[in-house]
Amino acid sequence: MNSKKQVLFPKHQKILEKVGENLKLARKRRSLTALQVSERAGIDRSTLARIENGDARVSFGAYFNVMRVLGLQDDFLKLATDDEFGRRLQDLKLLSER
Repeated sequence: MNSKKQVLFPKHQKILEKVGENLKLARKRRSLTALQVSERAGIDRSTLARIENGDARVSFGAYFNVMRVLGLQDDFLKLATDDEFGRRLQDLKLLSER
């Protein structure tokens, strides 16, 4: 199985790192150990550590399962909901149609 390495620009990597930091803080606020969260999410403890460090190679599903364990699953529904750029493109197209 050949898998391509995920390459991110530094500013985008920082976003993932911030997500990981937020998840780690959420876990600690709930007084849950890394072992508890990883077991409940069905992932290895090392995978949780990678998530908390903002590793882009970890699957979307693993991030979701950690959020589910922390009760943050509805935050996933907020992803890409405010598509300001897409709306602008659509509006420009609509304005040019006559």
